[in-house]
Amino acid sequence: MPKLVLVRHGQSLWNLEDRFTGWVDVPLTQLGRDEARMAGRKLSATNLDVAYTSTLTRAQVTLQIMMDTLGLDLPTIKDEALNERHYGDLQGLNKAQTAEKFGKEQVHIWRRSYDVPPPNGESLEMTAARTLPFFQRCILGDIQQGKNVLVVAHGNSNRSIVMQLDSLTKEEVLELNLGTAVPLVYELTKEGRVVSKQIL
Repeated sequence: MPKLVLVRHGQSLWNLEDRFTGWVDVPLTQLGRDEARMAGRKLSATNLDVAYTSTLTRAQVTLQIMMDTLGLDLPTIKDEALNERHYGDLQGLNKAQTAEKFGKEQVHIWRRSYDVPPPNGESLEMTAARTLPFFQRCILGDIQQGKNVLVVAHGNSNRSIVMQLDSLTKEEVLELNLGTAVPLVYELTKEGRVVSKQIL
């Protein structure tokens, strides 16, 4: 049965500094690069046929390090549909300072509600509205051909995919946190139904 492997990028500089990153291109930290190598090693027993990633450097570099670790050069599709949620006016701001400025409760709503976007940004619902059609059309298209697919993207774009695969409600998905560079391996039927799920 085909496999789908979802990986959030390794730790970025702004993850370390606890800043809202969104679509800003920031590099991986040394820890993030080490995490990517570890993710690659964890997948050494998994045959992979094709890779997908976002247009943001931190995801692309994570994927490249993983492929280098595995000794692979997979055909790779890069698409904006897999980009992180756009945090709008919050991008670049420290999360604690943002809470002081706007109030803890308001920032919590922006970060953790399903359908309330931050100013000039995207909610998780809006992120899913661009990620899931691409997932259905392209990634599941490869799954239906029996290919094993690696997706290296972001916390919120991957959460959108997990929400669909695991049939999570919009309340349940808010409790879902994906660790940096932790491979999530799904075994799927060719129709895209989940047979098994494993966190490596």
